[in-house]
Amino acid sequence: MNVPFLSIIIPAHNEEKRLPGTLEQVFAFLEKQPYNSEVLVIENGSNDRTYEIAREFEKQHNNLRVIHEDGRGKGLAIHRGMLEARGQYRLMCDADLSMPVEEISKFIPALEQADIAIASREAKGAVRYNEPLYRHLGGRGINLIIRMLILPGLQDTQCGFKFFRAEAARDLFQKQTLWGWSFDIELLFIARRHGYKIAEVPIDWYYQPDSKVNALRDALRMIGDIFRIHINAWRGLYDSP
Repeated sequence: MNVPFLSIIIPAHNEEKRLPGTLEQVFAFLEKQPYNSEVLVIENGSNDRTYEIAREFEKQHNNLRVIHEDGRGKGLAIHRGMLEARGQYRLMCDADLSMPVEEISKFIPALEQADIAIASREAKGAVRYNEPLYRHLGGRGINLIIRMLILPGLQDTQCGFKFFRAEAARDLFQKQTLWGWSFDIELLFIARRHGYKIAEVPIDWYYQPDSKVNALRDALRMIGDIFRIHINAWRGLYDSP
């Protein structure tokens, strides 16, 4: 079996409304590309028709795999998808597709010089569309905390689109311990600790009014998780065997 050039991992929790449009756009884009690819939808904890809808798409596309994960948490869904993916390059992609799928083409050149490429709404050249001021200020406040406490220099760690080389993905996701909202902070912290190079890629980003992000709640939870990450590092949990 040929190794796919690209794997796209989409976590899906109660996404019956957004998932069909997202998958249609993803496959329309992939059909135009010169490389082979696969898409993994990781459904976990949904109480709507997300899983059934994904399975219907699976019947239509040979390169789609739908995986049901019993555990909860976006970090757990991404963990499962990244370790089951087979692609040389692996992208985690939010089901709301707030980043147009065509932006994927920006990441592959970045990975010629880096091990990880993360979408950035703050890097020079990035454009935000339709984002309310309160949401922008809340996001900037969260990122300021992240930069001060754990990841200095990275302007946007929480955008849900991140590319990994296969070898980096296998290494980093096996060291992951957080399964909730802060999992990508942990992964980027581990990546820096082990010398992986991270590139920020400016993107076009469209605000989705039904976003599941709650700035205050998530900021408080994130601060607790940051201290957990530092304790894990002190205990040597992220060190290579």
